[in-house]
Amino acid sequence: MSELSHTDDQGKARMVDVGHKPDQLRIARAIGQIGLKSDTIQLIRKNQIKKGDVLTIAEIAGIQGGKKTSELIPLCHPLPITKMHVRASITEDCVIVESEARCTGKTGIEMEALTAVNIALLTIYDMCKAVDDEMEIFGVRLVEKTKENE
Repeated sequence: MSELSHTDDQGKARMVDVGHKPDQLRIARAIGQIGLKSDTIQLIRKNQIKKGDVLTIAEIAGIQGGKKTSELIPLCHPLPITKMHVRASITEDCVIVESEARCTGKTGIEMEALTAVNIALLTIYDMCKAVDDEMEIFGVRLVEKTKENE
């Protein structure tokens, strides 16, 4: 079994020192979905949700959330994010949210990509909760993470 990097000799949580690692271009992509009733889908398509343009607001919220990951998740390093892209697309029974996060740094950016997707999905939930009590968030996962030497 491999040793956990976020614990010290006594099993206490600690932030990992990544200072010795080289800067690398790091990219992560994540995806998730929120299931909605067909009536809610139609309201979103027609931009008739009272709180506003659901897809655009969710995308912006996802970007903001991804940028704040180190403030939300203990032990995450603050990263010099160079790109945070969030796209929400509507299908017949759900909204799919995809994110891509990039940075040049010493540690991965997958938590930022996952946070962006989750915040976007929670924003959709919040905006539609008055008209849909059957929403379900599902399938949130990391799709890809890469690193390259600069």
